[in-house]
Amino acid sequence: MARMPPRPAAIAGVGLDLVEVARFERPSARLRERLFTPGERRYCDRQAHPATHFAARFAAKEAVLKALGTGWSGGVAWTDVEVVPRDHGGANVKLSGKAAARARELKIRRWHLSMTHTSSHAAAVAVAES
Repeated sequence: MARMPPRPAAIAGVGLDLVEVARFERPSARLRERLFTPGERRYCDRQAHPATHFAARFAAKEAVLKALGTGWSGGVAWTDVEVVPRDHGGANVKLSGKAAARARELKIRRWHLSMTHTSSHAAAVAVAES
């Protein structure tokens, strides 16, 4: 019996977000803990201009939730979406909690994430592949 070829990947969702870096220039410790995981905070704090990296990660979180079709509703926490740096540049998406549950519902098996920033703005695009 012949094996069926693997099903091609399908785009399950796309999200895009743009934020002003100035919003992240002096966030309170409480806000940083609410929005970012310990790993994200450590990464951004090590950078020459932490605000641009915090802003890019926030934009990425928003883009991922838009790709999932949930926004910040239904009990999804900001830290349910984590932006994890890759060894050779770029970043991966790591989901937990309600965001991970929604991704399982949509049968998402892979994420594509692109972030960019200038001194004034940060943007991110997230593509969910099922």
